[in-house]
Parts: sequence; structure tokens; C-alpha cells
Amino acid sequence: MNERFAVTEIPTRILVEALVPADGPIDAAQLYAVGNRLGMTDQQVRLGIRRAVAAGQLELQGRGRNAQVRATAALRAALEPDAQFLGHAYAQDKGSAPWDGRWHVVSFAIAETERSARDAMRAGIVRLGGAAVQGGVYLSPNAWEPYIARLAVQLGTTGSVSTLTTTDLRIGGVGEPRRIAARLWPLSDIAAAYERLLEAIGDVEARLPAARQSPIERTVLALQLAYAFTRAIEPDPLLPPELLPQPWAGRRARAAFAETWGRLEALAAEPAAKLFTLYGTVIPAAGRSS
Repeated sequence: MNERFAVTEIPTRILVEALVPADGPIDAAQLYAVGNRLGMTDQQVRLGIRRAVAAGQLELQGRGRNAQVRATAALRAALEPDAQFLGHAYAQDKGSAPWDGRWHVVSFAIAETERSARDAMRAGIVRLGGAAVQGGVYLSPNAWEPYIARLAVQLGTTGSVSTLTTTDLRIGGVGEPRRIAARLWPLSDIAAAYERLLEAIGDVEARLPAARQSPIERTVLALQLAYAFTRAIEPDPLLPPELLPQPWAGRRARAAFAETWGRLEALAAEPAAKLFTLYGTVIPAAGRSS
């Protein structure tokens, strides 16, 4: 197998979260079987399940491979796909979500005595695609205000957070939007991550014939593909095409992912795992039509 896409890269946590259905139990034996195929030991899988149980994410009935594992409400909420972000990415790719020219700014001033909340606020903003302009001031071209408000409520920092929008922005004397984007976001690194995703997709495509004969192999490929996709898209701020160099690797990679994911789905008799329904409800409709 290609070293850049080694099965051992997938954390045990991803295995547990991906395979446990949202609306029913799964036999632990299935987790062990897929985990073993991914190169995990029984002990690694067992510890992954135990950690999730201790964190209140899973309920366990029975012992070992004979147990049944069920997702809690907390895990179901955490694993709900962010269909809005993913759908927005594919809408951008199709040209149906043009940028309105507005920049969205958030600033916060949280006391040193609340350092954990301040750090969590900063991390949450960056995860939403924000780029730091200066201390405590972050920028995005996307309308992120509802997500910022939700984050502030969760952290108890609402009184320390301000937001605004503008179409008149200059940073260090630079006002041209595409130059601002190139200055604030690591576009070359983001593009490189999508190129790695394209390589991973090629690896999966080469192994599709084996997946036709083996449900376990299909599950392994789906896990690897979904994990590779997640690693590429999570650091992507989903800037509008108007701010990106063209052609953009993200658009090409997302289209290729949609096609390969669709071929994997077509091999399954039923979408038993949450992992499959997670992408299947968003990707085919948005991605394959581009």
C-alpha cells in the first residue's frame, strides 16, 4: 500500500465514531473486524471504546466482541455532519454561491484570568475559517455570525465579543481582496492538502475491485477516504472562488471525492454505518452535478 495513505494513520477514535450508527446498536465484533483490517490490535479498539464510554459518548452492553455498542445523544450531536459548510463548499464549486464582497470581522477582549475561554474562543474562530488580522481581531469572507454567537454562548464570552461587516477593508495598505486573502491564509498549504487528498483518492480507486468482493474491504476504504477528506477540508476556510488562485485544487479534489464516494456507496446493499449516510446525504447531490 502507498505509504502516504497507510491504514495505521486512522485513529481508533475515528473508527469508533464512524462505525457506530446514530439510531441503533452495532455489534462490537464489527468494530474489531474493521479495526484489525486497519492494522489496529484488539487492545487498541477496546481502549477506544472504553474512552468513548468514559466520555459519555457510547453505551456498552456485554463484554468483548460479543458486546453491543450504542451512541449516546451526546455523540449523535457531536457527529452530526456540518452539512451547511460542506454544502456551501460544493455550492461555491458550482458557482451558485458568489461572494457578495463583504468581509466579516470578529474581535474579542477576554481577560487573562479567563485564559482557557480566550484560547477556546481563538481556536473556535480559527476552526470556522477565521484569519488573524491582529491581536483579538479575526476575518472571514463568509457569513459566520450565527456560529460565532453560538461559540460565544458556549464559552460564556458573549459580553466580550464584537462583530461587524465591511466592504471597505485595507490591511497593511492592501485593499485588493485577492491579495488580502493571499496575505492572511496559507493558500499553498491548503492546496497541498487537497493534492494529497487526490493521491489518496487514486489509491482508493485502485482498490475498488477488491471492495466489490468484501464488505469489510469496502468499509475500510470508506473510512480511509472519509478520513483523508476530513484532513483536507478541516483546515480549509472555504474562501469564495473570487479570492482564490485558479484553477483551485480544492474544487478538483472535492469533485473527485464525490465521484469515488459514489462508487463506494454503489457497492453497498444498505448504508449501515453513520459514516456512509453522513457523506451520502450531502456529497452526491452537491458534488456529482458539478
